[in-house]
Amino acid sequence: MIFNKPTIKVLFLSAEVAPLAKVGGLGDVAGALPIALAKLGVDIRICLPFYGLIDRKKYSAKKIINGLSVSISNKNKLINVWQTFLPKTKIPVYLIEHSFFKGEKIYSGGRLMLNNKYTRKIDDLKKFTFFTRTVLEVTRKLNFQPDVIHTNDWHVALTADFIKTLNSKDDFFVNTKTLYTIHNLANQGITKPNIINFAKINKSLPIVKVDSQDGDVNFMVQGILGSNLVNTVSPTYAKEILTHYQGAELDNILIKRKKDLYGILNGIDTDFFNPEKDNLIKQKYSLKNLKQKTINKLALQKQLGLPVDKDIALVGLISRFVWQKGLDLFNEDFSKLNCQFVFLGTGQKEYEKILKDLAKKYPKKFSVQLAFDEKLAHLIYAGADIFLMPSRFEPCGLGQLIAMRYGTVPVVRATGGLADTVKEVKSGGGTGFVFDKYSSEAFYQKLNEALTVFYKKQQLWRQIQKTGMKQDFSWDKSAKKYFELYKKLIK
Repeated sequence: MIFNKPTIKVLFLSAEVAPLAKVGGLGDVAGALPIALAKLGVDIRICLPFYGLIDRKKYSAKKIINGLSVSISNKNKLINVWQTFLPKTKIPVYLIEHSFFKGEKIYSGGRLMLNNKYTRKIDDLKKFTFFTRTVLEVTRKLNFQPDVIHTNDWHVALTADFIKTLNSKDDFFVNTKTLYTIHNLANQGITKPNIINFAKINKSLPIVKVDSQDGDVNFMVQGILGSNLVNTVSPTYAKEILTHYQGAELDNILIKRKKDLYGILNGIDTDFFNPEKDNLIKQKYSLKNLKQKTINKLALQKQLGLPVDKDIALVGLISRFVWQKGLDLFNEDFSKLNCQFVFLGTGQKEYEKILKDLAKKYPKKFSVQLAFDEKLAHLIYAGADIFLMPSRFEPCGLGQLIAMRYGTVPVVRATGGLADTVKEVKSGGGTGFVFDKYSSEAFYQKLNEALTVFYKKQQLWRQIQKTGMKQDFSWDKSAKKYFELYKKLIK
């Protein structure tokens, strides 16, 4: 007699889940990876705060638990639990309702200094501590005993601490393992040690005692040291963060977990990002009719008020305008290049100013859109000829994957997931242009090299486009690697 292997039960925790609540790439991952895992037979459930911005009617949310008591900070707080599903799937999403999460924003915004390090406002730290504690009570109430709790980034990094604390009282989670995924090591969640009193975590846990000795508690450190396995979102980034330069002052911590640290490349939703079916662009196209891509370029130029010219190279960048993303590399020299630029995003004022100053001085060459605009983003992916990602560091990056899907050639710095996914044209069968040194000169030279190919080697350019479009960046491959980690955890 043949018995089927038991299904792996996974509780998936994230501060963002697209399309319900999203700020950046974390939301995209959390909305797509569970779908690919479910196809592999994983019984996966998602927990998410019920933010005020989530439309309960649109997602047909139904209340399944009313007035559940959760103990935090020596107080009992009552929460409600609503259930919806990831759109077009049967994957449950449990929405935790409490006044902590009623705001219209996922994050309160802003950062504070503590012991010469940046941290989040205490409101966010308490909010996500409470969320993490709450989901464990919800899981118990639903009698869903997960084999693995898959936690994502600093927001839910205290999960392992909570489990160790609860295991001293009963055995509900005694066989539950934790996988901690680092999406961006630079965002760590640092606060004063009194957060442990608020959380009611066991103060005698070795990692809590060691971490608090320097006058703060670092959520990221707790996740790295406390979880059974750790991974990050590209193989190269997993190696880079073991070095002082890329380790965000945690390289010594990560080296302790080197044997338990894995790099798994992110994927993209290839149904949503598909130029052949994309309803957000002006003209759908595919490998078979790639010339139709030009219609999107002309529409984009017209919409942005740039000179409408199919023959001039259009260069796009879509990003958060922050220190990580390499925006300080742009200077007036870039105005000398024979191309147009479009920038889409928001962020730190100093980087917004760099770009706005260029657009003000060279309005026919630079367009800067300070917004988050999904439709415009798709039109840029479809309409631009070149896509820029000159990042200081990049755990994985999704922009270059999406750009290649749309036949838009990436120019990137060789770091993290950019190094893993963009193959330099010179090496044969290339998909883009890659520079190493973090400098304006190196960036300028590589972009100029790409423009030379665009204008003078059109057959090669078309080959680069098509090679990029043929790459498989779906979640299917990556999900299989996560599945293997789950099996490693529970064997």
